[in-house]
Amino acid sequence: MKGITVVGAVIRDENNHILCALRSPTMSMPNYWEFPGGKVEVGEDLKEALVREIREELDVEIVVHEKITDVKHQYETVEVHLHTYSCSVRSGEPVAKEHRVLEWVSPEDLEGLRWAPADIPTVEMVSGDLQL
Repeated sequence: MKGITVVGAVIRDENNHILCALRSPTMSMPNYWEFPGGKVEVGEDLKEALVREIREELDVEIVVHEKITDVKHQYETVEVHLHTYSCSVRSGEPVAKEHRVLEWVSPEDLEGLRWAPADIPTVEMVSGDLQL
């Protein structure tokens, strides 16, 4: 079974809302919500990969803070090892370059969205938590 390492950003705004991204119809697992991010390249540091992926996907520069969790999830054809980090926007306004839509969601409302399975443990950790 193939395995990939990916990173995800839990980006909070000044109101403590978290940026959520809806996967587009052309992506695998369309119409599931996820924390933005993507694949780590060979030899790439996790935080560097996250900064690069967010720049490519959302056209913003971020600051990567503490690690929230890392999760291994077995999908049908691949095992995903997802590392999520708390982040903030350094500059720019997020633009949905690859996703169908981006939405700022309050932590207590996160669990009402239909999340990609690998993201669910992170959702459970940050929903309702005002300190992460």
